[in-house]
Order: sequence, then structure tokens, then C-alpha cells
Amino acid sequence: MSGMTSSDVKAEHAAVRRTAGLVDRRGQGVLEVTGRDRATFLHALLSNDVKSLATGQGCAATLLDIHGKVQVVLLVWVLDDRILLVTPPGAAESTLEALDKYLFSEKAVLRDASADWALFMIAGPQAPALIERVAGGGPDARPWSSMLASVDGVGARLVRGAGETGEPEVWIAGPAAEAERVWKTLTATGTTVVGPGALETLRIEAGTPRFPADIGPAVLLPEVPFEALVSQTKGCYPGQEVVVRIRDRGHVNRHLRGLVLEGDAVPDAGSEVVAGDAAIGAVTSATRSVDLDRPVALAMIRRQHAEPGTAVGVRVGDRVVPATVSALPFTR
Repeated sequence: MSGMTSSDVKAEHAAVRRTAGLVDRRGQGVLEVTGRDRATFLHALLSNDVKSLATGQGCAATLLDIHGKVQVVLLVWVLDDRILLVTPPGAAESTLEALDKYLFSEKAVLRDASADWALFMIAGPQAPALIERVAGGGPDARPWSSMLASVDGVGARLVRGAGETGEPEVWIAGPAAEAERVWKTLTATGTTVVGPGALETLRIEAGTPRFPADIGPAVLLPEVPFEALVSQTKGCYPGQEVVVRIRDRGHVNRHLRGLVLEGDAVPDAGSEVVAGDAAIGAVTSATRSVDLDRPVALAMIRRQHAEPGTAVGVRVGDRVVPATVSALPFTR
């Protein structure tokens, strides 16, 4: 992030909110699952419905431990002869090992294909139209639906995003060997390149939890907004009992919420959230919101204080900054 000024972040943020911005996602991992039983194998392990997805469809899902805690968040893209699992940065190897532990007699083969793929994303109100111009078509608007297309003669898969930035998104998944050519074609449209700082701000404003900062191994799935990650009708998967028990008979003791802070200080992750003298939670990620022109954060907050509009405080250095609990996404 060296040399990244707030004016850069503002301009990149504005591009995504008003037109379109281009994000390099080559840091993310890609696992390939092949073999006859690939869908049933993944269906039995992940929190969402994989079995009923047709070619060109997809979903987001989690792999939980038996206690219902989030081991990883995955994007599942179904191709005609394989299923791709897109992992968070740095998580491909550990995800492969975790899934491999469950592989017994099923006809399924797992492979880390991260080095074969280059992933990019165009985000903003004009993203679908821009992809249409570059590739002559685009996936339908359902999250994670995909199609094959040609980008400057390179065969690529276009995948509709789920609004991580709060805007329409199209991912471009192409062969790593042609990454520079695809990148050139996309930047030649005049689209603003969006760096990590602006992407983080867009994501937090949209209330999208990121693994492992906001949704990770210390988090029970029902503590975060999880409707898009779970099928309530599917059969067993690790951690399902906990998810169902909380749904049917109880509640979680804390929730992921937004915080809007007074003043100018952006709190560090881990900063304590307080009510009076009592610690009631902690910041998981924070940024200076361009939309609201003030610091905002995602935080895990005890249920008793999680109602939007509740006044709380955040410890920043040796002082307590007043803040208000917000529903997610933050209202612009």
C-alpha cells in the first residue's frame, strides 16, 4: 500500500460506485474437483447445496468444523467436467488438506490449480455492460452463474459476483499464461484499477464479511449474515447440527454488526467495543468510509447491545470513541 494516498482510494471508490473498477484477484486460490462423485462429495461437506447446481451455476459456501465454526469460505463454480473452488488468499493448501481428510471411497480428485488460473473482477453499475462490450456477452444476474467467453481471443469464464462491493460484479477467470493479455484488454477499456485499500472500504461499507478477519475459525456461522452461505433444506454436513439447533431453539450470544464512529480515528482490528465500563465486543475490520465520510467498522458485539442504533464506545489508544451500532450494509 506504499504511495497509496486517500485521494487514490477516493477515485477508485468513486469508479466502483459510479461506473466500473477493475480488481486483480490473482491472490486467491483455486482448487479443481474432478471425478464422478465430485458434486455429492462436496455436497456432503459444505454448508450450501452443491448437488442441485447445474453447469454454469454456483454458490458461496463454508466448510465448518463439528462445532459449527467457520474453517473456510469458498466460492463454488460448476463447470461441465469439474467444479472449481475459489479460496481466500493463502488458503488453497489448507482447504485442500481439510477436504482431503474426508475423501474415502468417493470417485473425486482434488487438485490445487491456483497456478493455472488468473482471476480478475470488474465491479460497478457499468460492469455488466462493459463485459458485454469486451466479450460479446455475459452471465445472467444470478450470483455465481457463469459462461464461457472469449476476451481478446483468450478463452475465459465470466462469473457474476454476489455484490461484495455493494455493486454489480463480474469475475473473469482465465488461463494464468494469458493473464497479461486479459489484463491489458480490460484496462484498455479505460476502467480504473482498484487497489486493496479501496476494495476493503467498499467491502466494509457493503457489510461483506471477509475470511478470516470477520468470519473465521473463532466464529460460529450463525453469528454472521449467512443466508447466502447455507441451504436450510439439505442433508447432513459437518457442523449442521449446531446451525440447526441455533435456528430452531435458541440464539447466538453475539452478532457481526456495523459501527459508525465519531471523530477521525480508524480503529485497529481487535479494538475493544465497550458499553460503560464493560467490554461487549471487538472490531474485526475497519476503514474510513468514503460514502459516510467517517470511520466505520465491522465488529462482533454481544447480543444485548447489537440492536442497530445502540450507543457504544470503541477503545482507540487510551480513549473511548463514541460509536453507534448499525445494521449491514451501512446506509449510504
